[in-house]
Amino acid sequence: MHTKWSLLDFIFLALISIFFGFIFWIWAFAYNAIAAVLTPLGLSPFANDATLGPWLMAGPMAGYILRRPGASIIGETLAGIVEMVFGSQWGIMDIVAGAIQGFGTEIGFAAFGYRRWNKSSLSLSVLTSTIVTFIWDLFRNGYSHYTLLLLIALFITRLISVAVFSGVIVYFTEKLISKSAILSNNKSEVVK
Repeated sequence: MHTKWSLLDFIFLALISIFFGFIFWIWAFAYNAIAAVLTPLGLSPFANDATLGPWLMAGPMAGYILRRPGASIIGETLAGIVEMVFGSQWGIMDIVAGAIQGFGTEIGFAAFGYRRWNKSSLSLSVLTSTIVTFIWDLFRNGYSHYTLLLLIALFITRLISVAVFSGVIVYFTEKLISKSAILSNNKSEVVK
């Protein structure tokens, strides 16, 4: 495991955080529109889970590309700070949510001892971030009052959203960045 951070790593982490913080802020408008459409249909709980994937992208992107312990938590938390600074409707909770989301992602990479950076570790990070954020919503957003059937449907919806955005898109983005050799100092740590 390579734990030494370079200046390029810090710069890339900052860029990821700023970019995704802005995306998170913009994505809130999409979330509000989807919630407005689903609410009259009695499906408003699905708005959060269907749209959560993009909000979890900064952590896996930072962790999977930089391959450093803590990159997921730092990247997601900083993106939450940036989102808040842009004027997010959730205010300071963006930072709390970012830290929780980043922690969920970090668990998946830590389970492989930060030594495997492949589809397996990224897939596990998708699963762990889905589980951690779902547990958070059981308490924070009142999911604990939902029926078991609704909880299962919401979890599956969330897992699909997170898998697409924090799994598939992150995986292919890393492949593009890898081809560019921008962060070639990380390649020696890859186990495919």
